[in-house]
Amino acid sequence: MTVPRLSLEGKVAIVTGASRGIGRAIALGFAEAGADVVICSRTLSDLEKVAEEIRALGRRSLAVETNIAIKSDVDNLVAKTVEKFGTIDILVNNAVMNIMRPLIDLREDGWDKVMNVGLKGYYLCSQAAAKVMIERKKGNIINMTSTAAVEASPLLGAYSISKAGVVMLTKLLAADLARYNIRVNAIGPGIVRTGFSEPIWGNPEALKAIEAGIPLGRIAEPEDIVSVALFLASDASSYITGQTIYVDGGTMA
Repeated sequence: MTVPRLSLEGKVAIVTGASRGIGRAIALGFAEAGADVVICSRTLSDLEKVAEEIRALGRRSLAVETNIAIKSDVDNLVAKTVEKFGTIDILVNNAVMNIMRPLIDLREDGWDKVMNVGLKGYYLCSQAAAKVMIERKKGNIINMTSTAAVEASPLLGAYSISKAGVVMLTKLLAADLARYNIRVNAIGPGIVRTGFSEPIWGNPEALKAIEAGIPLGRIAEPEDIVSVALFLASDASSYITGQTIYVDGGTMA
C-alpha cells in the first residue's frame, strides 16, 4: 500500500483573502507543496508582496484585486486564472469580514457587509470556479468557517451566522458536485493568532483566560490551519467530502 503524499505538485490554486493572516499562510504553504497560487483581496499592494514571497519559493503567482461580493470581480478572477495557468484545481474561500457588535445593535449595512463577504462571496467564488472544474471532472474547494458557526458569542452574531451558512454551503456543494469528482470541505478554526482576531487575544490577561479554557493550552497559529488545508487539498484526503474539520485545540471536545 502506498500512502498518498501531501503534495500539490503541478496544481493551480486560488486563495481568497490572501494578503495577510491565514490566507497568506495557506498561499505560502501551498506554494511550498508545489502549487502555483493565484491570490486575491481588495488591496493589490499587499497582495503583490505575498506574490513575491510565493515566487521566491520557486512557484508562479498572480495577484488579482478582487471584491468577492461582486460577481463581475469574481468572474474576472477566474478568467485571469484560466488565462494564465489554464485551469483551476483548488479554491480556498478564506476572505472574511466581522463587525464585533451584538445583533440587536448591528445596523443593516453592517449585516450586509458581513454576509456579502462571508457567505455570498464564498458562493460566487465556488460557483465560478466549479464551472471550470466541472469541465475537467476534477477539483477541490475548501471553505474557511469557524467554531463560531456552532458556538454562540454575543459579539460575533453576524459573523457566526455567516460561518454557520458556510458549513451548510459546504455540505450542499459537496452533494451537488461529487458526481463531477469535485470535493468540498471546510475548516473551522478556533482563535488563531492573526491580526483579524487580535482584539480577542491581544490583551495578555484575556489571552491567559482564553488559553486556560483550551485543552491543548494555547490558541492556534496560522501554520496549524495550513497543515489541515494542505491535507484537504491533496490526494491524501481523496475520499473526504462534505466535512468540516474543527481545528480548536480540543475546545469542542
